Amino acid sequence: MREHKVEALRVLEVPAPLFHLDRITELAKAHRLPTMFPGGYPNSGGLISYGTSIFDAVREMPIYVDKILKGANPGDLPILTSSEGEMLINLATAEQIGIRVPDEVIKRANRVL
Repeated sequence: MREHKVEALRVLEVPAPLFHLDRITELAKAHRLPTMFPGGYPNSGGLISYGTSIFDAVREMPIYVDKILKGANPGDLPILTSSEGEMLINLATAEQIGIRVPDEVIKRANRVL
């Protein structure tokens, strides 16, 4: 990333990077790289967490398991998606990497740490 002069990092919500959140956060802070994580990872230490919450999805899973265990065909169950996004901003991280988050962005956040 240094070779290509990357100015920010967006961590995707796929298994490989999520497994290494702590290391990604550590390296991003060391290189003063603003980082955006998927929604639901407010304590990752990234600058911003934005998107739908993985924790909301996890709350729905037992409902599906219950229906399947009671005989429902998984193929007949509707696919649920969360449409409510959330933005979390970590001002301590912003200070550590030496950037100022504009007030307009802070006002739009659902939560500021």
